[in-house]
Amino acid sequence: MLSVDLVILDFDGVLTDNRVYVFQDGREAVVCHRGDGWGIGLLRAAQIELLILSTETNPVVSERAKKLHIDCLQGCRDKAIAVAQLIADRGLDPDRIVYVGNDTNDLQAMELVGHRVAPADAHMAVRSIATLVTVARGGEGVVRELADVILGDESTNK
Repeated sequence: MLSVDLVILDFDGVLTDNRVYVFQDGREAVVCHRGDGWGIGLLRAAQIELLILSTETNPVVSERAKKLHIDCLQGCRDKAIAVAQLIADRGLDPDRIVYVGNDTNDLQAMELVGHRVAPADAHMAVRSIATLVTVARGGEGVVRELADVILGDESTNK
């Protein structure tokens, strides 16, 4: 069991498999794993705050965050600046923060926190700095697996 106050999640490549479906009218869709929704619910029930932090601005990200009842910060050009500001504004202990990222635009932000998590299929540079590499690939239950690590036996008793 880890002592955690905040879990920051990249969206594409963590909550999705990093693919996007583009329809003829320009609308986009992604596929998310229901197990991640369950894991997010378990973490929320344990009073652990969650935040989606995404470089892209896309309604699909907002809608997924709304459905999961978690905050979302989109259009973030520099994730490290956003994480540093979040730590400063809220007086958070970086050692009690988990950042889950999959690509090189997550690296600097990940280095600011105590727990760095990468999906199994994350970029090699991200996996190399991770304190945990999940068995799950992006979009295949990364957050559900993380909930088990954070909560230990508590996550299986719900």
